[in-house]
Amino acid sequence: MSADDSVVLSLAEAVALCEAAARRRGASPQVARSIATAFVRAEAEGQSAVGLSHFVDHLDALARGRIDGQAVPMLTRPAPALILSDARGGAAHTGYDLAFDDIVAAASTYGIAAFAQRNGFTCGALGYFVARLAEDGLVGLAATNGPPLLAGSGSRKPVFCTNPMAFAAPVAGGPPLLIDQASSATAFVSIRQSAREGRPIPEGWALDSEGNPTTDPARALGGALLAFGGARGANLALMVEVLAAGLTGANWSLDAAPFDRGGESPRAGLFVVAIAPRLIDADFPERLAQQLARLRRDYGVHVPGRAKAASRRAAERDGLAIPKSLHRLILLA
Repeated sequence: MSADDSVVLSLAEAVALCEAAARRRGASPQVARSIATAFVRAEAEGQSAVGLSHFVDHLDALARGRIDGQAVPMLTRPAPALILSDARGGAAHTGYDLAFDDIVAAASTYGIAAFAQRNGFTCGALGYFVARLAEDGLVGLAATNGPPLLAGSGSRKPVFCTNPMAFAAPVAGGPPLLIDQASSATAFVSIRQSAREGRPIPEGWALDSEGNPTTDPARALGGALLAFGGARGANLALMVEVLAAGLTGANWSLDAAPFDRGGESPRAGLFVVAIAPRLIDADFPERLAQQLARLRRDYGVHVPGRAKAASRRAAERDGLAIPKSLHRLILLA
């Protein structure tokens, strides 16, 4: 992207831009801040597919009622280390933001804590939720679901969402280890982007509406995504479904409304576990740093999270380059 095609904003300016757009679409100050912060961070970390272009989906959802921009999550504490959130048809991020300090405090006190949310919108970049825990010295594991996009094992019709799982752990002297991956062979937004650009998708990513393999992204959007690794990936999608929808009381993916059309919330689930590693092994962050360094140095292992952290540092230093067309879309929303 050339300089003539982009607008460079500081991260604070990008958050302010997105907050203002969300407020114009009916979001409360808390909701606007929550979603703006999350999606600007995704963009800064180089995740453009789930960054500001996906924030535009949230603006449309606010305008059409798929997200209740004025919803105030209802938080309850049925046990000292368990926080429940009913998002009440609002954004996924708001309840987590409101509960975050309590999640950290509970995990630090009891060694482990869980956050379970129902009735929310889809999450965007799931790694955002666990990375924040790792930055506070905790190990985090998260699962979420949404509307049906992914075929299950033996199925040719979508029965699960892309059902991602994310994991993060603190690393002494460096950025957290951060793993964030869908159960599908690729993200739905990647196929949608390929369809917009008229680019074929690789074999093994999707089926068409008749259950046949396809490399045509437009036909894939009317069919089903495929799990990575075949039945093993589909089994992970089922596991995520049980954690994110079963445990939380959220809609099963089969019952969730679309995230990109209509006026009904998908009422999806979010499940996050936080663990205090120093209560188990006081040297955990240091030992993990040494092990990851050995894996990189001696075995050439790619360690997830480092590239995202480097991209965010660069954005903090140099600003965030946003395509002019996308900047205008958000500015005029």
